[in-house]
Amino acid sequence: MSKPDLIAGPDGRARCFWCAGDPLYHAYHDEEWGRPVADDTRLYEKLCLEGFQSGLSWLTILRKRENFRCAFSGFDIDAVAEFGEADVARLLGDAGIVRHRGKIQSAINNARRARALRDEAGSLAAFVWRFEPDPAARPGRLDRATLAALAKTAESTALARELKKRGWSFVGPTTVYAFMQSVGLVNDHIDGCLVRDAVERDRNAFVRPK
Repeated sequence: MSKPDLIAGPDGRARCFWCAGDPLYHAYHDEEWGRPVADDTRLYEKLCLEGFQSGLSWLTILRKRENFRCAFSGFDIDAVAEFGEADVARLLGDAGIVRHRGKIQSAINNARRARALRDEAGSLAAFVWRFEPDPAARPGRLDRATLAALAKTAESTALARELKKRGWSFVGPTTVYAFMQSVGLVNDHIDGCLVRDAVERDRNAFVRPK
């Protein structure tokens, strides 16, 4: 028996299948996921949180997001880039976040790499948005099966490769594609989802950073 592409939210309206079961997930789906982002702080935060999510559910990370923001100085790139061993020890003792030494060290390393990338490209946003897929190459219709086949793409592989070349970690092609979905480089809301058209309007009005 095939699984449904869409689920009914608390208001009875159709949403993507993956946001079932939690009001926090509904709000994230409706208000954030797929909306285009040009703010370096939010982009860096999302790359970090996607790295922390590896092996866990996104809902787990979402529930801890405010704790992460507090622990990582609001994901201010310059602040986190200055973290040292005392901060690593502090974060390993923080039960409000995911206490994984490798992921914590990766977030600090990636802040330093993000700072260098700003110098190179002008902003993290300008660099990331270079990898937005050509709309003509996107699926004509998006359903659950099509979405499953998009776990990584040529563009996410290319972005992951360029980040790794610059010393970033925890940025594999699948992690990077999840990042691209969340910050609006693609609109992967299922056809028929109540916010798909609104997200597309946001993308059409969005001024790509250069």
